[in-house]
Amino acid sequence: MKEPNKGGGFWNNLRQGGMPSAIASMRGGETAQQTAQQMAFIRSLMREKRRPEVLHTPLSQLETVIFDLETTGFSHQHGDEIMSFGAIRVVGEEIKEEECFYTLVNCQTSIPGNITELTGISEEMTRTAPPLMEGLHNFMSFVGQRVLVAHASAHDKAFLNAALWKTSKVQLTHRVLDTMMLARWLEPQRSNYTLDELLAVHSIPITERHHALEDAKMTAQLWVAYLREIAKRRQVETLGDLYAYLSRA
Repeated sequence: MKEPNKGGGFWNNLRQGGMPSAIASMRGGETAQQTAQQMAFIRSLMREKRRPEVLHTPLSQLETVIFDLETTGFSHQHGDEIMSFGAIRVVGEEIKEEECFYTLVNCQTSIPGNITELTGISEEMTRTAPPLMEGLHNFMSFVGQRVLVAHASAHDKAFLNAALWKTSKVQLTHRVLDTMMLARWLEPQRSNYTLDELLAVHSIPITERHHALEDAKMTAQLWVAYLREIAKRRQVETLGDLYAYLSRA
């Protein structure tokens, strides 16, 4: 996506989290102020530099957020959008069952029938859901500066970046780990690395697939299973070690 012409003071103001008063009054003062505050928070979070000391964190102590998105399709370039966010916090090998996040999003595009059939999310359900900015703000508030983990993360990361750019003109600066990449490194003999296949292989009960929070919870169990396998091998101790091994896989 291309950023609009930044010649005037409008875009400078908007990029810094502000909003011209005329537009604020048109949109409704309180709502516009809340949107500006949410935008400022997201931009502030993305401006924070990755802390290099995190690379020295033992995997047994690493704070992560395992997340999943449900989307209206598979191509944000062609107008598909996020319908829901789901996430759960994990510290080391401990899944924090009570520390979860889930929200539907009032997406601005139609939801195809096959997507509703797959996810159970209908246009009627999203109509009364929070707007993208609010859902994204609350999700990123839950994440903070923790490392993100997802399965087949390229899809989720692409949609997350598109949402961040659309709402706040920033891109994701968080570290993102992919359980599929871990599977390819630890189990190179496999021909299938879908989430369903790996959950079955590791005897992780499949609850409700294609629900953002349930998928995040199951992926969290897979993440923990791989952390235990890594600990047994004694080749990798820190996040930096893990990145080094994955880069060679």
